[in-house]
Parts: sequence; C-alpha cells; structure tokens
Amino acid sequence: MKFLIVGLGNIGAEYELTRHNIGFLINDYLADEAKTSFETAKLAAMASYKHKGKSIYLIKPATYMNLSGKAVNYWMQHLGIPVERTLIITDDIALPLGKLRMRPKGSSAGHNGLKNIEGYLGQDYIRLRVGIGSNFGKGQQVDYVLSRFEEEEMTALPGIIKKAGEAVLSFCTLGLERTMNFHNN
Repeated sequence: MKFLIVGLGNIGAEYELTRHNIGFLINDYLADEAKTSFETAKLAAMASYKHKGKSIYLIKPATYMNLSGKAVNYWMQHLGIPVERTLIITDDIALPLGKLRMRPKGSSAGHNGLKNIEGYLGQDYIRLRVGIGSNFGKGQQVDYVLSRFEEEEMTALPGIIKKAGEAVLSFCTLGLERTMNFHNN
C-alpha cells in the first residue's frame, strides 16, 4: 500500500527555518529517520522508503507554497495514490506552537497553500496542521509566517517535529481515526 506525504513549504535558503516551512522540516526528519534522501523530481523534491510494509513517498513541492496543489495533484496521479492515502502537512497560526491537529477535511482557513490544493482536490483531503503560534500584530501575519523560529522556539522544535513525524507514520500504519484519537493533543 502506498502513501503520499506532502510537506508544505517554500524552496530556497531564505525560507529554510521559517514557520511556513514546518512541513518541509517534518518530511526532512522522516527522510533522515528512514536513512533516505530527497532527489529533484518533477515539481518537487521526492524521497521514498518502506515502513512496516507500506511504501511511503515524501514530497516537498518546488512550486512555492501558493501553487502547492499542482505538485500534489501531479504526484497523486503519477504514483496512483488516492486522496484517502495522501496527507498534507501544514503550518497553522490558529494553534499554539507544537499543537497537532489531524483532520479528514476542512477549509483552508485563509492558508494560500491549502487554498491552492482545494482547487485540485476540494476540501476532502487529510491534513496535519502543526501549530506555529500567532505572536504577531495586526497586518503582520505574512511577515510572521515567513520569519524564522525564535531561539526559545528552536529548542522546542526537534520535539515538535518528532511528534509530528510519529503522527505521520501512525496515519500510514494505523489509519486516520486511531491516529486522530492518539495524536490530536
């Protein structure tokens, strides 16, 4: 059985440790744990490996956040992976730093990457929202999500990424319902 794990983010060194790139960071963690690496592929960087008999395909779209749906749609079609075995990992300012929420469907909540994915898949796709907090003033949301994590947040980040990685693997092996019951903290 095949699973597509899409970590949302922006390509380029200037975005590497930004809040908006939490999906990339989680997919990097999963690839490191599996001792595999990303290769440049069509519309994305891609890595794959086996975990407990499941084939896991990790992608980091190279389309920039606002056009993520193009890469998601391409890889779902190319690999023949249905929407119910596709997971989108995204940042969420509505959740406190490190809080996880896996959901089977929902709105984009103003997130441009998710809005673009909705254009291809509708609202019925599974997403793992990872809280990045909302410590910004009026009109500062874009600057906030594109800024790097603060020093004290950086110390918490490895634990957050590990916890999210465990939720991803749980989704692939135990299914959506059990994963939501166990990992939605």
